[in-house]
Amino acid sequence: MAIAKAERLMNLALCLLGTRRPLSKRELRASIEAYVEAFGPEGSPGTDDSFNRMFERDKDDLRELGLVIETVESLDGEVGYLARRDSNRLPPITLDAEEAAALGLAAKVWQQARLAGAASGALQKLRAAGLPEDVDPYEAHGALEPRIPVHEAAFEPLMLACRDRRPVVFDYRKANAAQPEQRHVEPWALECWRGHWYLAGFDRDRGAERVFRLSRITGKVRSRGGKFTAPVPDVVTVRETVASWAGETADRTAVIRLRSGAGYPLRARATAVRELGDGWDELEIPYGHGLDAWLVEFGPDVIVREPAELRADVVDRLRAVARG
Repeated sequence: MAIAKAERLMNLALCLLGTRRPLSKRELRASIEAYVEAFGPEGSPGTDDSFNRMFERDKDDLRELGLVIETVESLDGEVGYLARRDSNRLPPITLDAEEAAALGLAAKVWQQARLAGAASGALQKLRAAGLPEDVDPYEAHGALEPRIPVHEAAFEPLMLACRDRRPVVFDYRKANAAQPEQRHVEPWALECWRGHWYLAGFDRDRGAERVFRLSRITGKVRSRGGKFTAPVPDVVTVRETVASWAGETADRTAVIRLRSGAGYPLRARATAVRELGDGWDELEIPYGHGLDAWLVEFGPDVIVREPAELRADVVDRLRAVARG
Protein backbone atom coordinates (compact mmCIF):
# COMPACT_ATOMS: atom_id res chain seq x y z
CA MET A 1 0.00 0.00 0.00
CA ALA A 2 2.86 2.39 0.79
CA ILE A 3 4.40 1.74 -2.65
CA ALA A 4 1.05 2.35 -4.36
CA LYS A 5 0.63 5.67 -2.57
CA ALA A 6 4.16 6.77 -3.40
CA GLU A 7 3.56 5.95 -7.07
CA ARG A 8 0.25 7.85 -7.04
CA LEU A 9 1.87 10.92 -5.49
CA MET A 10 4.71 10.77 -7.99
CA ASN A 11 2.28 10.61 -10.93
CA LEU A 12 0.26 13.51 -9.52
CA ALA A 13 3.42 15.57 -9.08
CA LEU A 14 4.53 14.83 -12.65
CA CYS A 15 1.14 15.87 -14.01
CA LEU A 16 1.19 19.14 -12.09
CA LEU A 17 4.80 19.89 -13.10
CA GLY A 18 4.31 18.87 -16.74
CA THR A 19 1.27 21.01 -17.55
CA ARG A 20 1.40 24.55 -18.95
CA ARG A 21 -2.11 25.36 -17.79
CA PRO A 22 -4.07 24.59 -14.63
CA LEU A 23 -5.65 21.14 -14.60
CA SER A 24 -9.01 20.56 -12.95
CA LYS A 25 -9.80 17.69 -10.60
CA ARG A 26 -11.75 16.09 -13.41
CA GLU A 27 -8.75 16.17 -15.75
CA LEU A 28 -6.36 14.89 -13.08
CA ARG A 29 -8.75 12.07 -12.19
CA ALA A 30 -8.86 10.95 -15.81
CA SER A 31 -5.07 11.30 -16.32
CA ILE A 32 -3.76 9.34 -13.33
CA GLU A 33 -4.17 5.58 -13.57
CA ALA A 34 -4.39 5.04 -9.81
CA TYR A 35 -7.42 7.31 -9.60
CA VAL A 36 -9.10 5.60 -12.55
CA GLU A 37 -8.49 2.15 -11.07
CA ALA A 38 -9.80 3.16 -7.65
CA PHE A 39 -12.82 5.28 -8.63
CA GLY A 40 -13.46 4.90 -12.35
CA PRO A 41 -14.34 7.90 -14.54
CA GLU A 42 -16.01 10.99 -13.15
CA GLY A 43 -19.66 10.40 -12.36
CA SER A 44 -19.24 6.77 -11.35
CA PRO A 45 -21.89 6.05 -8.69
CA GLY A 46 -20.78 6.80 -5.14
CA THR A 47 -17.14 7.58 -5.97
CA ASP A 48 -16.92 11.37 -6.31
CA ASP A 49 -16.73 12.10 -2.57
CA SER A 50 -14.14 9.37 -2.02
CA PHE A 51 -12.01 10.70 -4.87
CA ASN A 52 -12.24 14.27 -3.58
CA ARG A 53 -11.04 13.18 -0.13
CA MET A 54 -8.09 11.23 -1.55
CA PHE A 55 -7.14 14.05 -3.91
CA GLU A 56 -7.12 16.60 -1.09
CA ARG A 57 -4.97 14.30 1.04
CA ASP A 58 -2.56 13.72 -1.84
CA LYS A 59 -2.34 17.44 -2.55
CA ASP A 60 -1.60 18.17 1.12
CA ASP A 61 1.06 15.43 1.20
CA LEU A 62 2.83 16.90 -1.83
CA ARG A 63 2.77 20.37 -0.31
CA GLU A 64 4.17 18.98 2.93
CA LEU A 65 6.99 17.43 0.91
CA GLY A 66 7.81 20.87 -0.47
CA LEU A 67 6.01 20.99 -3.82
CA VAL A 68 4.56 24.44 -4.50
CA ILE A 69 1.05 23.84 -5.93
CA GLU A 70 -0.93 26.83 -7.19
CA THR A 71 -4.72 26.97 -7.21
CA VAL A 72 -6.12 28.95 -10.12
CA GLU A 73 -9.76 29.81 -10.82
CA SER A 74 -10.74 30.23 -14.46
CA LEU A 75 -13.20 32.79 -15.84
CA ASP A 76 -16.02 30.23 -15.76
CA GLY A 77 -15.36 29.48 -12.08
CA GLU A 78 -13.62 26.11 -12.52
CA VAL A 79 -10.68 25.53 -10.16
CA GLY A 80 -7.44 24.15 -11.57
CA TYR A 81 -4.04 23.18 -10.18
CA LEU A 82 -0.46 23.34 -11.43
CA ALA A 83 3.10 23.36 -10.09
CA ARG A 84 5.26 25.84 -11.96
CA ARG A 85 8.79 24.60 -12.61
CA ASP A 86 10.39 27.92 -11.72
CA SER A 87 8.69 27.81 -8.31
CA ASN A 88 9.85 24.27 -7.64
CA ARG A 89 13.45 24.49 -8.82
CA LEU A 90 16.26 24.73 -6.29
CA PRO A 91 19.04 27.23 -6.97
CA PRO A 92 22.44 25.86 -8.08
CA ILE A 93 24.43 24.30 -5.25
CA THR A 94 27.82 25.96 -4.78
CA LEU A 95 30.21 24.73 -2.11
CA ASP A 96 33.73 25.91 -1.36
CA ALA A 97 36.42 23.54 -0.12
CA GLU A 98 35.73 24.23 3.57
CA GLU A 99 31.97 23.63 3.21
CA ALA A 100 32.59 20.42 1.29
CA ALA A 101 35.02 19.23 3.96
CA ALA A 102 32.41 19.93 6.67
CA LEU A 103 29.82 17.86 4.79
CA GLY A 104 32.32 15.05 4.31
CA LEU A 105 33.13 15.06 8.02
CA ALA A 106 29.42 14.97 8.89
CA ALA A 107 28.85 12.03 6.54
CA LYS A 108 31.87 10.24 8.00
CA VAL A 109 30.23 10.37 11.41
CA TRP A 110 27.47 8.08 10.15
CA GLN A 111 29.66 5.49 8.46
CA GLN A 112 29.23 3.07 11.37
CA ALA A 113 25.46 3.63 11.58
CA ARG A 114 22.59 2.38 9.46
CA LEU A 115 22.48 5.81 7.79
CA ALA A 116 25.81 5.17 6.05
CA GLY A 117 24.12 4.44 2.70
CA ALA A 118 22.00 7.58 2.84
CA ALA A 119 25.01 9.72 3.77
CA SER A 120 27.09 8.32 0.91
CA GLY A 121 24.23 8.80 -1.54
CA ALA A 122 23.78 12.40 -0.48
CA LEU A 123 27.47 13.12 -1.09
CA GLN A 124 27.26 11.54 -4.55
CA LYS A 125 24.35 13.82 -5.43
CA LEU A 126 26.28 16.85 -4.19
CA ARG A 127 29.25 15.79 -6.29
CA ALA A 128 26.98 15.68 -9.35
CA ALA A 129 25.57 19.10 -8.43
CA GLY A 130 28.95 20.82 -8.29
CA LEU A 131 30.97 19.62 -5.30
CA PRO A 132 34.57 20.75 -5.96
CA GLU A 133 36.45 18.01 -7.79
CA ASP A 134 39.63 18.59 -5.79
CA VAL A 135 37.90 17.88 -2.46
CA ASP A 136 37.70 14.35 -1.08
CA PRO A 137 34.75 14.31 1.37
CA TYR A 138 36.14 11.25 3.12
CA GLU A 139 39.69 12.53 3.48
CA ALA A 140 40.90 12.52 7.07
CA HIS A 141 40.77 15.97 8.67
CA GLY A 142 42.97 15.81 11.74
CA ALA A 143 43.87 13.08 14.18
CA LEU A 144 40.36 12.61 15.61
CA GLU A 145 38.06 10.11 13.95
CA PRO A 146 34.42 11.22 14.46
CA ARG A 147 31.93 8.52 15.41
CA ILE A 148 28.39 8.55 16.76
CA PRO A 149 27.46 5.17 18.26
CA VAL A 150 24.07 3.84 17.21
CA HIS A 151 23.66 0.50 18.96
CA GLU A 152 20.09 0.83 20.21
CA ALA A 153 17.46 -1.02 18.19
CA ALA A 154 15.02 1.81 18.94
CA PHE A 155 17.07 4.38 17.01
CA GLU A 156 15.88 3.69 13.46
CA PRO A 157 12.11 3.39 14.15
CA LEU A 158 12.25 6.54 16.30
CA MET A 159 14.23 8.42 13.66
CA LEU A 160 11.59 7.54 11.05
CA ALA A 161 8.77 8.43 13.46
CA CYS A 162 10.35 11.85 14.11
CA ARG A 163 10.68 12.44 10.39
CA ASP A 164 7.14 11.34 9.55
CA ARG A 165 5.52 12.87 12.67
CA ARG A 166 4.02 9.55 13.77
CA PRO A 167 3.07 8.76 17.40
CA VAL A 168 4.79 5.73 18.93
CA VAL A 169 4.42 3.46 21.93
CA PHE A 170 7.22 1.62 23.73
CA ASP A 171 8.12 0.08 27.09
CA TYR A 172 10.49 2.26 29.12
CA ARG A 173 12.41 1.44 32.29
CA LYS A 174 13.35 4.42 34.44
CA ALA A 175 16.66 4.37 36.30
CA ASN A 176 15.00 3.78 39.66
CA ALA A 177 12.34 1.33 38.46
CA ALA A 178 12.52 -2.45 38.58
CA GLN A 179 10.02 -2.97 35.76
CA PRO A 180 9.39 -1.05 32.52
CA GLU A 181 6.12 0.74 31.86
CA GLN A 182 4.39 1.57 28.60
CA ARG A 183 4.74 5.11 27.28
CA HIS A 184 2.73 6.79 24.49
CA VAL A 185 4.88 9.48 22.90
CA GLU A 186 4.74 11.99 20.06
CA PRO A 187 8.43 12.02 19.02
CA TRP A 188 10.07 15.37 18.19
CA ALA A 189 13.84 14.95 17.94
CA LEU A 190 16.79 12.65 18.63
CA GLU A 191 20.13 13.83 19.94
CA CYS A 192 23.36 12.22 21.08
CA TRP A 193 24.88 13.46 24.35
CA ARG A 194 27.98 11.99 26.03
CA GLY A 195 27.74 8.81 23.94
CA HIS A 196 24.05 8.16 24.63
CA TRP A 197 21.01 8.80 22.42
CA TYR A 198 17.99 10.64 23.81
CA LEU A 199 14.49 11.22 22.43
CA ALA A 200 12.49 14.35 23.18
CA GLY A 201 8.75 14.34 22.67
CA PHE A 202 5.30 14.83 24.12
CA ASP A 203 4.31 12.14 26.63
CA ARG A 204 0.56 11.66 26.17
CA ASP A 205 0.14 9.80 29.46
CA ARG A 206 1.67 12.66 31.45
CA GLY A 207 0.52 15.49 29.21
CA ALA A 208 3.94 17.11 29.12
CA GLU A 209 7.30 17.17 27.35
CA ARG A 210 9.66 14.35 28.33
CA VAL A 211 13.14 13.12 27.39
CA PHE A 212 13.87 9.38 27.11
CA ARG A 213 17.21 7.61 26.98
CA LEU A 214 17.11 5.05 24.16
CA SER A 215 19.14 2.45 26.06
CA ARG A 216 16.26 2.22 28.58
CA ILE A 217 13.66 1.39 25.92
CA THR A 218 12.84 -2.32 26.08
CA GLY A 219 11.20 -4.32 23.32
CA LYS A 220 10.05 -2.90 20.01
CA VAL A 221 9.00 0.64 19.18
CA ARG A 222 5.51 0.44 17.66
CA SER A 223 3.94 3.11 15.46
CA ARG A 224 0.42 4.38 16.04
CA GLY A 225 -2.03 6.01 13.65
CA GLY A 226 -3.36 9.52 13.95
CA LYS A 227 -1.77 12.93 14.18
CA PHE A 228 0.11 14.72 16.91
CA THR A 229 -2.09 16.25 19.59
CA ALA A 230 0.50 18.76 20.84
CA PRO A 231 2.37 21.41 18.83
CA VAL A 232 6.00 20.68 18.01
CA PRO A 233 8.24 23.47 19.35
CA ASP A 234 10.49 25.34 16.94
CA VAL A 235 13.53 24.49 19.10
CA VAL A 236 13.79 21.17 20.93
CA THR A 237 16.45 21.44 23.66
CA VAL A 238 17.30 17.78 24.23
CA ARG A 239 20.90 18.38 25.24
CA GLU A 240 20.10 21.23 27.61
CA THR A 241 17.39 19.19 29.33
CA VAL A 242 19.61 16.15 29.79
CA ALA A 243 22.51 18.33 30.94
CA SER A 244 20.36 19.92 33.63
CA TRP A 245 19.27 16.47 34.84
CA ALA A 246 22.92 15.39 35.01
CA GLY A 247 23.93 18.39 37.08
CA GLU A 248 25.72 20.26 34.29
CA THR A 249 24.09 23.53 35.35
CA ALA A 250 24.34 22.86 39.09
CA ASP A 251 25.52 25.49 41.58
CA ARG A 252 26.15 23.00 44.40
CA THR A 253 28.94 20.48 45.05
CA ALA A 254 28.79 16.82 45.99
CA VAL A 255 31.60 14.80 47.55
CA ILE A 256 31.92 11.18 46.42
CA ARG A 257 34.41 8.37 46.77
CA LEU A 258 35.33 6.64 43.54
CA ARG A 259 37.22 3.40 43.05
CA SER A 260 40.62 3.93 41.40
CA GLY A 261 40.56 3.25 37.66
CA ALA A 262 36.77 3.59 37.43
CA GLY A 263 34.22 6.30 36.64
CA TYR A 264 36.15 8.30 34.06
CA PRO A 265 33.08 10.41 33.08
CA LEU A 266 32.82 11.49 36.72
CA ARG A 267 36.52 12.26 36.87
CA ALA A 268 36.21 14.44 33.77
CA ARG A 269 33.63 16.60 35.57
CA ALA A 270 35.38 16.72 38.93
CA THR A 271 36.48 20.10 40.27
CA ALA A 272 38.87 18.45 42.76
CA VAL A 273 40.38 14.96 43.16
CA ARG A 274 42.26 13.56 46.18
CA GLU A 275 43.90 10.15 46.47
CA LEU A 276 42.75 8.32 49.61
CA GLY A 277 44.74 5.14 49.21
CA ASP A 278 43.44 1.57 49.42
CA GLY A 279 42.16 1.87 45.85
CA TRP A 280 39.84 4.87 46.40
CA ASP A 281 39.83 8.57 45.42
CA GLU A 282 37.67 11.41 46.69
CA LEU A 283 36.07 13.75 44.15
CA GLU A 284 34.13 16.98 44.29
CA ILE A 285 31.61 17.19 41.41
CA PRO A 286 28.78 19.57 40.44
CA TYR A 287 25.48 18.53 42.00
CA GLY A 288 22.08 19.10 40.41
CA HIS A 289 18.82 17.36 39.60
CA GLY A 290 19.34 13.84 38.26
CA LEU A 291 22.86 13.29 39.58
CA ASP A 292 21.59 10.44 41.78
CA ALA A 293 20.36 8.50 38.72
CA TRP A 294 23.74 8.95 37.04
CA LEU A 295 25.71 7.82 40.10
CA VAL A 296 23.63 4.65 40.38
CA GLU A 297 24.94 3.55 36.98
CA PHE A 298 28.44 3.17 38.47
CA GLY A 299 27.20 0.67 41.07
CA PRO A 300 29.69 -0.39 43.75
CA ASP A 301 32.44 1.86 42.35
CA VAL A 302 30.85 4.98 43.89
CA ILE A 303 30.14 5.96 47.50
CA VAL A 304 28.36 9.26 48.19
CA ARG A 305 29.74 11.16 51.17
CA GLU A 306 27.71 14.37 51.04
CA PRO A 307 25.25 15.96 50.90
CA ALA A 308 23.07 13.60 52.90
CA GLU A 309 20.05 14.08 50.61
CA LEU A 310 22.02 12.88 47.58
CA ARG A 311 23.28 9.86 49.50
CA ALA A 312 19.71 8.99 50.52
CA ASP A 313 18.46 9.31 46.92
CA VAL A 314 21.21 7.00 45.62
CA VAL A 315 20.48 4.43 48.35
CA ASP A 316 16.75 4.52 47.52
CA ARG A 317 17.47 3.90 43.85
CA LEU A 318 19.82 1.01 44.60
CA ARG A 319 17.24 -0.59 46.90
CA ALA A 320 14.59 -0.28 44.18
CA VAL A 321 16.89 -2.06 41.72
CA ALA A 322 17.71 -4.76 44.28
CA ARG A 323 14.02 -5.42 44.90
CA GLY A 324 13.48 -5.94 41.18
